[in-house]
Amino acid sequence: MDLVVSSVPRPGVMQLALNRPEARNALSTVLLDQLAAAFCAAIDDARIRCIVMTGTAEVFSCGADVKEMAARGLAVLEDRARCRNWALVENCPKPVIAAVSGLALGGGCELAMLADFIIAGSTARFGQPEINLGIIPGDGATQRLIRLVGRPLALQMILTAQPIDAQTALRAGLVTEVVAPEQVLGRALDIAAVIATKAPLAARFAKQAVRMADETTLSAGLAFERKMLALAFGTEDQKEGMAAFVEKRPARIVGR
Repeated sequence: MDLVVSSVPRPGVMQLALNRPEARNALSTVLLDQLAAAFCAAIDDARIRCIVMTGTAEVFSCGADVKEMAARGLAVLEDRARCRNWALVENCPKPVIAAVSGLALGGGCELAMLADFIIAGSTARFGQPEINLGIIPGDGATQRLIRLVGRPLALQMILTAQPIDAQTALRAGLVTEVVAPEQVLGRALDIAAVIATKAPLAARFAKQAVRMADETTLSAGLAFERKMLALAFGTEDQKEGMAAFVEKRPARIVGR
């Protein structure tokens, strides 16, 4: 059974759907293996310029596979292959959108936060319930969540295990849009389709520059931005984009 179903519903857009409904899309080792393989395929395919991750209408993902953790303990989370798979998704050079309906809990919330931004349905719920199991988040929530929603709300979510609703997530900055549940995937795909029409190298450089803001000082970040800008000026798409602007015609983006 394919635990991750890939498709190309829009030109230049790959949709990756978590497909383990009987376990509420729990992030087992096998599922993460397949997700990483799907990301590799999208990264290696020059025709793909944006990726949309989604789940089902009821659940994006309920988090790590608790049965697997109960059987193997910490070894599940420290497995080198699993860590490589998680890092591959996190470091995807192409833009990634998470389309979240229903529950995004624990590792599911952490997976959604790996996306560049999240489109949520009005019924979506985001939470970090690991403390109920006597543990803490282990796939980045203690670091990423605070950067997105701030320290007080992050700690409230982690210490109480109580999820927040979509509107709270929107106000806090965890998601960028809230739409009707039946519109979540379509809206995410529409945005991805727009991104897919843009210069892919410029999109990659922009993503790298923005991410650097979380990693370094302002002065170092500005220097890195200039470096990315210089790289963009060396592309064919930069020359074509500016020529098209001057000549008042649509640009013919080639991805070089």
